[in-house]
Amino acid sequence: MNTFPLFFKLEDRKVLIVGGGDVALRKADLLSRAGACITVLAPNICVELQALLSDSKHELIYENYNKTYMTGARVIIAATDDETLNHQIHADATALNIPVNVVDTPHLCDFIFPAIVDRNPIVIGISSNGKAPVLARLLRARLETLIPQGYGKLAKLAGDFRSEVKTKIPTLTGRRQFWEKAFEGPVSQLMFAGNEDEAAAQLQADLDKTASIITEKHTENDISTEPQTLQNNVGEVYIVGAGPGDPELLTFKALRLMQQADIVYYDALVSPQVLDLCRRDADKVFVGKKRSNHAVAQLGINELLVNSAKEGRRVVRLKGGDPFIFGRGGEEIESLRAHGVPYQVVPGITAANAAASYAGIPLTHRDHSQSVRFVTGFLKAGAPNSNFKSFLNTDETVVFYMGLHSLARLTEGLIDAGRSSDTPIAIVSNASMPNQQVLTGTLADIVELQEKNQLPTPALLIMGDVVALHHDLAWYNLQNQQKNNNSDTTASNWLRGGTAATPKTDHTSQQAHALSMVANLATADDGLEQLVIG
Repeated sequence: MNTFPLFFKLEDRKVLIVGGGDVALRKADLLSRAGACITVLAPNICVELQALLSDSKHELIYENYNKTYMTGARVIIAATDDETLNHQIHADATALNIPVNVVDTPHLCDFIFPAIVDRNPIVIGISSNGKAPVLARLLRARLETLIPQGYGKLAKLAGDFRSEVKTKIPTLTGRRQFWEKAFEGPVSQLMFAGNEDEAAAQLQADLDKTASIITEKHTENDISTEPQTLQNNVGEVYIVGAGPGDPELLTFKALRLMQQADIVYYDALVSPQVLDLCRRDADKVFVGKKRSNHAVAQLGINELLVNSAKEGRRVVRLKGGDPFIFGRGGEEIESLRAHGVPYQVVPGITAANAAASYAGIPLTHRDHSQSVRFVTGFLKAGAPNSNFKSFLNTDETVVFYMGLHSLARLTEGLIDAGRSSDTPIAIVSNASMPNQQVLTGTLADIVELQEKNQLPTPALLIMGDVVALHHDLAWYNLQNQQKNNNSDTTASNWLRGGTAATPKTDHTSQQAHALSMVANLATADDGLEQLVIG
């Protein structure tokens, strides 16, 4: 963020506007809606501005600028067409530590007027930091069509009940769940339909019922019972696929559940941009893994999910890619099911699909490949399976999820098994992210090319004739698509622990994003687990 969004309380507070033309009129109109007491200082004040500020709470001063009129002002607006005067107003306000906005001069603004969506008391401000105000207004127009006017009335109703809810529901989690049910259920539907009295009655009935349940539960337990035991129901676990890293590839359902979570257990493959979309006040716990280095063992993760849900919390298990494609989501829901914990699974775009699509490599093509196989380098208990002869079908695309660090062993094994050394193969690094890189070659030369270019993890391998289409079909981030002759940008890897020794960026300094996407083949006899899609 270049600026931090804040909302000023200006009701009955003095705001000084220097200038009396159309620009001053636009600012005065907004400020008057917030209840400000507006003082306009200018030798000439337009008729429309006089009419707008005819109320006795406002003041019109027909004089040239004088800094003495700044006394007592909460904020100051410079709305003149005199650049020298505007700089003087800014300097005087700064000396008095009063926030100042010089209209259309971003570098002289302590604060910015956003484009506003007003659903009082719900207010949404949209700012481009002065870079593209027209774009901000266009976004505001789009939001206006998406947010019903009834949300303002719903917020006012919630305000009327807030103290009573806080009294009758003692836990923060319980109150949050109560309000979310109210805002997404019959109460909101009644309000949006214009039935305000019925909405209030429904909210009161829901609150009384909830309070009664809590009282009964509290009576059954000792008065010293921890607040969590007052939760009436077990929570729920959402196994959510976070996709390959680009937040725009999340599903609507994933985003909705991420916004509802009380706690988020996330993997190393979850990009900072995706994690940022989780609810701000949710607890976020890193449980990532990489080759031979697990922050939390899988059994420990299973236990965390169960225990958090039994505390009445809504739990998001946020996993890179898709939970059911080498994501161990099946193991986690087996544990949840065994403990009677409700769960949902939200699929995500798996790394193979993202890497292929963003690299312009179709996984299937009528002329080149009639099936695709996904392969990982880890089997349960490390059981070896080096049967490379199963990868000799030239009509099939093979995607290796976990092979970058064992690239030499992999290519040698395939060639020794009978696969042509001219078979095209690609390494796709940081798929779907702005620093995506693609390195193409053959089984014969890809190891040498990778040693030269050092593409970092997260990365996967795509093998098959379809790789040859990359040069014609590549469309995303073309300046990084081919790195055969230049590896300078590998330092921008968004995860720590990449192939190249790279300096940490702002994102990489976080433990949450410290580990490699690809857990690579650990030893020469590690096996290959296969998923075949015809």
